[in-house]
Amino acid sequence: MKFLERNTLSQIEKEQIIGLWNREYPQNLRYEKPEQFEAYLNGLKDQYHILIVDDNENIIGWYFDFIREEERWFAAIIDSEFQGKGLGTNLLNLARKQRKELNGWVIPSADYVKCNGSPYRSPLEFYKKNGFEIYNDVKLETDKIRAIKIKWSSE
Repeated sequence: MKFLERNTLSQIEKEQIIGLWNREYPQNLRYEKPEQFEAYLNGLKDQYHILIVDDNENIIGWYFDFIREEERWFAAIIDSEFQGKGLGTNLLNLARKQRKELNGWVIPSADYVKCNGSPYRSPLEFYKKNGFEIYNDVKLETDKIRAIKIKWSSE
């Protein structure tokens, strides 16, 4: 397995990430068309990506961060077949070498299902274990999800 750092993604990488996103995130966050994902990325400033690729060059993990409202935000996905093997922690450790602060949204409950019908497992405990502060009172509530803010800071 390799960890690859990028400022931009190729079209093939984007296609693989959309597949990973649609398999691992709740089904109501699914991207139906590649143009929707492209529009999402194009709306984010100062992107930095880390890809985890297997020996066949398949993307099995993706981390990215960006600037939103003057803060550094991030998202990360690990293929469920590879979760629990330290890859997510390794991704975060690589990112923390580049950044002083990371903000994110985490779905704190098991109220969602993935596209394959299996339950979406909240990564909240994972982020707690990795030193993130949990802000239960700072919420993101949309017609698609309910999430709470998490934050890591080097200070």
